[in-house]
Amino acid sequence: MSRASRLLVPVACAALASGVLGGGVAAAAPAAPTVDHVLPKDTRFYVDPEAGAARQAVTDFKAGRIQDGLRMAQLASWPQAIWLDYGTPAEIGKVVRKTMRAARATGTVPVFVLYNVTGRDCSFYSAGGAADPEAYRAWVQGVADGIGTGRAAVIVEPDGLALLPEDCPEGDPDGTRTEQRYANIRAAVDIVTAEPRTSVYLDGGSSNWQPVGELAGRLLKADLAKTQGFSLNVSNYQPTDQLNRYATWVSECVWYATEGPAEARGRTDACASQYYSPAAPNDGRPGNAVDFSDTSTWKWVDAWYDQAVGEPPVKDLTHYVLDNSRNGQGAWIPPAGKYTDAEPWCNAPGRGIGVRPTANTGLPLADAYLYVKTIGESDGTCHRGTVGPVDPEYGVEDPAAGAWWPDFAHTLAANASPALTFDTGR
Repeated sequence: MSRASRLLVPVACAALASGVLGGGVAAAAPAAPTVDHVLPKDTRFYVDPEAGAARQAVTDFKAGRIQDGLRMAQLASWPQAIWLDYGTPAEIGKVVRKTMRAARATGTVPVFVLYNVTGRDCSFYSAGGAADPEAYRAWVQGVADGIGTGRAAVIVEPDGLALLPEDCPEGDPDGTRTEQRYANIRAAVDIVTAEPRTSVYLDGGSSNWQPVGELAGRLLKADLAKTQGFSLNVSNYQPTDQLNRYATWVSECVWYATEGPAEARGRTDACASQYYSPAAPNDGRPGNAVDFSDTSTWKWVDAWYDQAVGEPPVKDLTHYVLDNSRNGQGAWIPPAGKYTDAEPWCNAPGRGIGVRPTANTGLPLADAYLYVKTIGESDGTCHRGTVGPVDPEYGVEDPAAGAWWPDFAHTLAANASPALTFDTGR
């Protein structure tokens, strides 16, 4: 028995004792390979038996914290994405190939996150990436080789388009690094979409970031048309209903600028956004302009799309997936005037897990709700404009970006909305 298997025995026993886990899932042989990038609505996503929540459950049970252990065992039963941000092409290919075998044995589909683009995250908490474009493309090829003809979903480079080099504090005066970023992401799209049963989604940041038209333009430049769609809210906290609305506008803006009237071709910048709509009176009266924090004013954005875009055929609109790993309580609103830089995206306090992973969202453009960010991993050492090293919201120094943080995991699980249960595999 492997060490990972031994670690999971107490988790499984606790789950069985609670009477919520059923029998094992019979292995399912994959269908003959066909070119099919659409994620089936009955998809069951892969659960990594070595995820942080599973290990935390063991730790809690051993320490006699039974309620905490059960909560972590519940979390460990739900599928979460597997982040790929390390290794040589051969090493990462081996990791992916192992995961694909495990997923095939359980009749599930893994979600992989490519997070290794050159110059990722500017100089911020998650800075890093492949040494150069050649190394990056070879690494992505290693991932693709590991996936092969199996069914998988791949999210390409969280924040890679929403935070281009030109957006970094140091800027990109001649645009060279920004163009390199686009070229790298286009190459990743070409490499991964070559696999016949892989659903590829370009990451687009979140609804509180780039305006609709700006994001639509960046997605198009990164070869959105070759993919299954885009992803939103990775590692963020925006609520699901708001994200669906924003995502629909992005899809309609893409259609407007590519398939709409002649005068709109190439004009994603003309699209109304979560910050401004030409359809609003914009006369300074309360509620007569779009305010991101007041979704009642988003009616003006809807009005512009109704007037300018109309009702494009659903079959012609771009699809998307959402990360609901931490948005059950919505976004954190920092106390007014408390911080010079509240960093509301960084280990936001009091948040909770959101709507469960599923490929049956009930919405025609939403291919899946996922848990993309690893629930319980830190966003970084947040100081919120103070000198640090302590995060004033927690009274401790937050772990480095990507490090497991037990207290954060427990908070997110305890505040889950809907309340956390075991995944029975239904």
